[in-house]
Amino acid sequence: MASTPALTNVVPNAATDPAIYDSHHQKFTSEGLPTSTEGWLERARQVSEILAADATARDIENKSPRAEVALLKSAGLLKVLGPKAYGGGGQTWDVAYKVIREVAKGDGSIGMLLGYHLLWSTTANLVGNNEQKDRFQKLIIENNYFVGGAVNVRDNDTKITDHGDYLTFDGFKNFNTGGVVSDLTVLEGVYSGTENHIFALVPTVQEGIQFAHNWNNVGLRLTESGSVKISEVKVPWADALGWDPKTRSPDPAILSIPYGSLILPTIQLVFSNFYLGIALGALAFASKYTTTTTRAWPFGGDNKNAATEEFYILERYGNFFAHLRAAEALADRVGQELANVYAKHSETRSVTARERGDLAEWVASVKVVTTDTALRVTAGVFEVTGSRATSRKVGLDRFWRDVRTHTLHDPVAYKNKELGEYLLLNKIPEPSWYT
Repeated sequence: MASTPALTNVVPNAATDPAIYDSHHQKFTSEGLPTSTEGWLERARQVSEILAADATARDIENKSPRAEVALLKSAGLLKVLGPKAYGGGGQTWDVAYKVIREVAKGDGSIGMLLGYHLLWSTTANLVGNNEQKDRFQKLIIENNYFVGGAVNVRDNDTKITDHGDYLTFDGFKNFNTGGVVSDLTVLEGVYSGTENHIFALVPTVQEGIQFAHNWNNVGLRLTESGSVKISEVKVPWADALGWDPKTRSPDPAILSIPYGSLILPTIQLVFSNFYLGIALGALAFASKYTTTTTRAWPFGGDNKNAATEEFYILERYGNFFAHLRAAEALADRVGQELANVYAKHSETRSVTARERGDLAEWVASVKVVTTDTALRVTAGVFEVTGSRATSRKVGLDRFWRDVRTHTLHDPVAYKNKELGEYLLLNKIPEPSWYT
């Protein structure tokens, strides 16, 4: 393995104080979990509004988001996908995507954290056996745990070594979203001497997990997506998701490529939904600014009394609105497609390569559309708000910075290429870490 940076004398970021949301914690706790789809969406809207109120200030301060994660916990949003038997919301992924989108409207960083948590907290559902699936869902939902993940596959693979009753994970990851504020962390690596990968959930607070506290990027500043060093983290064989602890081998019935690899289109659609949420948040923010602050241009020859009478402003807003509506309709359609695949195959794990491939290209379509639209809208709103809207204290720039940062995660050009092959050659993509 290549040498890894030393993480000595690392100073954690200052953290936000959960007490700032005490009144909201009390309200959500007294109300309990929502009991309907609309109830979950309304709860997400309430959280989004709370976060939007001071999102600009929190973005500038760049503190570790302990208060924000505590708010997600008290609101119950971490449990939206959890089984009702363990105290979860019992909702499906199509609803979860809308919840992520709503939260991202108010704060893109927290929408992203919620999305990653919902993916990582359900990892055992996809790549674990039935006992592991139930055990980890019970653990996560009953304790209201927030789950992060150290699974950046572009880095050297984490090395997994057998020590008899347990395994150890060793490695370094440049990116590790939400880990600093998580209760559990998903680790992934390659079992020594093989090409086989193993996923495992471990407690975050332990000596073998050292965070660099070095996330200070242009956007998504409250996601704690910095690097982490993993040193001799012990995992019982019974916790190696989808593996038989007696034979030390993956269970082919559990880790089948078409079904187990659904984790990839699932997370890709998480990305698209928080891109979309951020863009919708930008449009709402800019609209309020334009109607209250932007001035009409006095040197056009056809002078107007108000910015909302300016042709170019009305035209741009109308165009942004139309494209976001179309993107939202597509995202909803594909969210339902994905939920249908899970509903049909979650018990038998019998999804075919063709079904998985068709779904992946629906997801790719959403990725292309939301990337293009979100970048255009979050940059374009400055044209209809005016030069004063570029002030740091206004905070309109955070929407573009957030979208620009994460849309570099994996090149959308490859999604366009995949879709071209799908259309022209009837070719479905081979499952990969990004498809």
